[in-house]
Amino acid sequence: MDLIGTLKRYFGYEEFRPLQEEIIRDALEGRDVFALLPTGGGKSLCFQLPALVRPGLAVVVSPLIALMKDQVDALRAGGVAATFLNSSLAPPESRARLRGLHNGEYRLLYVAPERLMLSGFLEDLQKWNAHLLAIDEAHCISEWGHDFRPEYRQLASLRELFPLAPMMALTATATERVRADIVRLLKLREPRCYVASFNRRNLSYRVTAKSSPYEQTLVFVRARSHDSGIVYCQSRKTAESVAQRLTADGVKAAPYHAGMESSDRGRNQELFLRDEVRVICATIAFGMGINKPNVRFVIHYDLPKNIEGYYQETGRAGRDSLPSECLLLFSAGDVVKQTQFIEEKTDAQEQRIARQQLQQMVHYAEIPTCRRGARCSNTSARRFRKPTAAAATTACRRARTTTARSPRKNFCRVFIASVKRVASTSA
Repeated sequence: MDLIGTLKRYFGYEEFRPLQEEIIRDALEGRDVFALLPTGGGKSLCFQLPALVRPGLAVVVSPLIALMKDQVDALRAGGVAATFLNSSLAPPESRARLRGLHNGEYRLLYVAPERLMLSGFLEDLQKWNAHLLAIDEAHCISEWGHDFRPEYRQLASLRELFPLAPMMALTATATERVRADIVRLLKLREPRCYVASFNRRNLSYRVTAKSSPYEQTLVFVRARSHDSGIVYCQSRKTAESVAQRLTADGVKAAPYHAGMESSDRGRNQELFLRDEVRVICATIAFGMGINKPNVRFVIHYDLPKNIEGYYQETGRAGRDSLPSECLLLFSAGDVVKQTQFIEEKTDAQEQRIARQQLQQMVHYAEIPTCRRGARCSNTSARRFRKPTAAAATTACRRARTTTARSPRKNFCRVFIASVKRVASTSA
């Protein structure tokens, strides 16, 4: 089977990225596969290429509406018969696509999990000769993951309904516990498991004490006057405010969050993709599946809730393999806020998980050694070797010398108290 020829013809690449070919060949041979690949590591190709070399329909389950549209548009532009079904489609358009599926016009179908599990849809899917089931963002099935979605639990029924179709579970972030949940809950059969290296050598990681966050952000952005970047904020209000202030200070910026009209979000996203807006100020609603290779920096204006989400968000920088920067503004006040949010949860299990995740995030921010090593060890990247002091990369040296510390005694007292509070409540 000429996989390289198909790769060149439809995707324009001369060779596969690490592990892609092995994953594809296993799927084509009918094996279940679990794949943990870094953001920008080429997950999508692992299910797109098999759709082109086997008759029938490859089905991709994804919660990301923006990703579906972007990938289907790109595939169709390259001559691939692909489509998607989700809540963004008007009823007439949805019916037209369903007719096309009944007529065998498509090779690749992206579908949202809630649409997949609608009454009658699975029966239709059985008629469409599905030869591959790919579960993207598979970490959503685990309550220990950073983005648990209850509707993913229903996907367990796919194994019984499609016993002959290989199943592929893909994610860019999953701890050992989450990986075990994915394999168990999706009922993967003796899956081949692939874990790629998470050592993105072109990214530098820095944590700086948060004092005047907007001024710190403005100085950072102005020093990179020709670069595009993302500023992640905890709240919609902050995202709006930072975007407005940057624009007033001469930086082309726009907000993006779930509270905006979908047309406004889409417009701002397109402006950013076309480099007409240099900085997007966003909540975590932005970025998943967005293919913009030249993001040169990612700033976390506020403390992320967990290390997995932080990894995915920083992973949107430098997807073209050029040097890029990841800056986290860290303060004890953010830890206190996160702790308060956790205490407002009514489910004891959710509280326990959230506290453990926050502890990991605080540990990462305060660690005095190489943050690249801490991040990679969290995802158990097989190929990472922690550099020696003599051979430390520039990125590692920066990480050591910019650890978030404040000379003010009151800051230290607040921080220590907040960390103790997190630790004691999770005991």
